[in-house]
Amino acid sequence: QMRLVESGGGLVQPGGSLTLSCAASDSIFDYNADWYRQTPGKEREFVARVTISGTTSYTASVKGRFTVHRHNAKRAVYLQMDNLKPEDTAVYYCNLHIDPRRDYWGQGTQVTVSS
Repeated sequence: QMRLVESGGGLVQPGGSLTLSCAASDSIFDYNADWYRQTPGKEREFVARVTISGTTSYTASVKGRFTVHRHNAKRAVYLQMDNLKPEDTAVYYCNLHIDPRRDYWGQGTQVTVSS
């Protein structure tokens, strides 16, 4: 059972930056990695993906501001978030997946963007 632990969340002013980390208990080499976020009363929203080949994709609202990358040797996935806006406030989750049987989530880390 893969275990994921997110970290790096916190309170930041609008325009600021944060880097989220997702540490995995096992090798991530074969896993696609996603970041999602969720606010109270809303469904979990896809934010970014980095595939096993390193291809990245983003939801439109974060393109040009967020960067996702992975470090297989460190068993880690990162989300660099720049020029943060209040609407980025959410709990951010890491998701590693190969297929429905091998689909793992972390516990989430809170990001709050406020002055």
